Amino acid sequence: MYQLVYVVVSTVRIIIAVLQFLMLARAILSWLPIDDDNPIVTFLYAVTEPVIMPVRAVLDRLGLFEGMPIDMSFFITFILLSVLEMFL
Repeated sequence: MYQLVYVVVSTVRIIIAVLQFLMLARAILSWLPIDDDNPIVTFLYAVTEPVIMPVRAVLDRLGLFEGMPIDMSFFITFILLSVLEMFL
């Protein structure tokens, strides 16, 4: 039983680490003059947007961080993933 829990927790930690890495790659590439049709950019958005989108929807619904030039949902999602990893 403990082995199964260990495997599940380890797998979730790896998934969180990969997501955080891809989010950082997305942030770095957003600063570069790369076309949005680039396959790497398309892949990064396809993988990370489903994780960021729910946080963005909640922030929009609550009216938080309106008019800010930075997408705060990205940072909040990254922090939430870090907190989740700490609890595992």
